[in-house]
Amino acid sequence: MPIQVIDLRVGRPLLDLISYGRSAPGERIHLSRAQVDQIARTVRRAPEVMIKVLPKDSNNSKSIRNHIDYIDRHGRLELEGDDGARMSANRTGEKVLEDWDLDLESHRRDSEFKSTRGRLAPKLVHKLVFSMPPGTPPQGVLAAVRDFAREEFSLKHRYAMVLHTDEPHPHVHLVVKAMNEQGERLTIRKATLRAWREQFARHLNTHGIAANATERAVRGESKSSKKDGIYRASLRGGSTYWRAQVEAVARQLLKGSLDVEPGKKTLTATRKEVFRGWRGVATQLAYAGEHALADDVRRFVSDMLPPWTERERIYQHLRQHVPPPVVKDRTRGISW
Repeated sequence: MPIQVIDLRVGRPLLDLISYGRSAPGERIHLSRAQVDQIARTVRRAPEVMIKVLPKDSNNSKSIRNHIDYIDRHGRLELEGDDGARMSANRTGEKVLEDWDLDLESHRRDSEFKSTRGRLAPKLVHKLVFSMPPGTPPQGVLAAVRDFAREEFSLKHRYAMVLHTDEPHPHVHLVVKAMNEQGERLTIRKATLRAWREQFARHLNTHGIAANATERAVRGESKSSKKDGIYRASLRGGSTYWRAQVEAVARQLLKGSLDVEPGKKTLTATRKEVFRGWRGVATQLAYAGEHALADDVRRFVSDMLPPWTERERIYQHLRQHVPPPVVKDRTRGISW
């Protein structure tokens, strides 16, 4: 019976690289070249793709027009439409609104939801950002997003994109009309984003750019992503959220102990399953004669940091930079 690493929070497979498992004694499972390449990219830490859904904000015609004018820098950058046409003129946002009939769509939507209470009106557009780490060829990122959008939305949803290179990490802003011509609405769920990340990585690989799309837990990362506002404030050193977290840990240290957070048990259980899964992967690679890659897998697992919670990471940072009082460290004594 196949063994799968399961995300205990949502009950779905985490480590889905190969269908390894408890085979009969001496039985070997054939690994395809694509599966071996996926494993190699993961353990050799190929850059991970990122797709971000920007917050809804005020999702009306004016905000959409302003957003498009912002991402094309008021005509200084080239906005590429779903028909391949390039636009580089001022007031492009207004032209897109007209071309996509968004004013009419906004009026229809607002009329339908005017009498409802407690329900938010659905989005008129989805604002996406596709990003890669510094050093990635910008034109390759744009080409991969272009291929992704054509494959995912062509003849279904209107879209427009623009490449930004004003930050170290090249990224593409993609605006997608939520309602298609057949009256079907695009809804983005977590499963949607997982599939999109895999497609984006595949298109990048096609263009000769090493890229990967794996779950954090599979890579041995327990650090969760923060909302964009918190992240940007932390970069400026002005995040009230992080300040509150650090102060909470400091208060606990003064009391002589660090409380175990509720999610610690789940993190630990998930990490054990991830370890078990990677051991199965290493065994199957050895059976397949991929001994060097099997060794890479073992090193990859041994280099994983413990599954710390957010406050445990802050605690470790404080231990390194601020000599603490005698503290009972409840994070010790866990066998990985």
